[in-house]
Amino acid sequence: MAKITAAEVNKLRKATGAGMMDCKNALVEAEGDFDTAVEVLRKKGQKVAAKRADRESTEGAVIAKVNDASNKGVIVSLNCETDFVAKNDSFVSLANDLADLALNHDSKEELLEADYKGLTVSEKLIEQTGVIGEKIEIGDFRTLEAPFVGSYIHAGNKIATLVGLSANVENADTAAKDVAMQAAAMNPVALDESGVDQEVIDKEIEIAKDTLRAEGKPEAMLDNIAKGKLQRFFKDNTLVNQDFIKDSKQSVAGYVKSFDKDLTVVAFERVALG
Repeated sequence: MAKITAAEVNKLRKATGAGMMDCKNALVEAEGDFDTAVEVLRKKGQKVAAKRADRESTEGAVIAKVNDASNKGVIVSLNCETDFVAKNDSFVSLANDLADLALNHDSKEELLEADYKGLTVSEKLIEQTGVIGEKIEIGDFRTLEAPFVGSYIHAGNKIATLVGLSANVENADTAAKDVAMQAAAMNPVALDESGVDQEVIDKEIEIAKDTLRAEGKPEAMLDNIAKGKLQRFFKDNTLVNQDFIKDSKQSVAGYVKSFDKDLTVVAFERVALG
């Protein structure tokens, strides 16, 4: 049997993130060959992944990143099974690495096939499944492109948002971040009225009419009153029409125009776990 040194075990641990004993056992099985030991650990990950394929991975870390030009952003959620793993520094570090990598790709499928330190991302996730012992996968993947893009990650990496502005004006970073925080906190259903699904609109009108009927309002008045309530729904639930959380005397659209009279919010993305 090949003699396994502590230095060899440590090298494998640093390369894979696996525990010391797992690394030692893999090197023993591989008779000291480093590449074979990596393959041993990867096969272990495949076995664990197969056993846990039907598990729910509803915990994790959601990371938003913006490129150096501030005109493209991504949100990637790296999902796992437990909050304990989600808070692990190495797990969060991996999530950040994958979000950085995602800036160069346009879909989850592309990201999974991308190179990550000599492995595809898909292979890396399988490897880490074996290391951690939980199902690990890319959950959500969103991209946003605009003349200026800002981001926000809520404490604990449970919510991440991107906001696109119509121009890269002075202090656009402040405006975008504040609006991204608004989107994280208030969870709007759409950017503005035009983005609300007709199904949602129809449902809100029916809810309003049912409420008005219960209050004894005449049937002939229901349509007009329900339309008024719908406008209130738009104000409360569409991003640009919401009251700005840092100053409720103005809307989000009004806040953005305080930076430049022509500045508008053109898009947003929001991803939340749980």
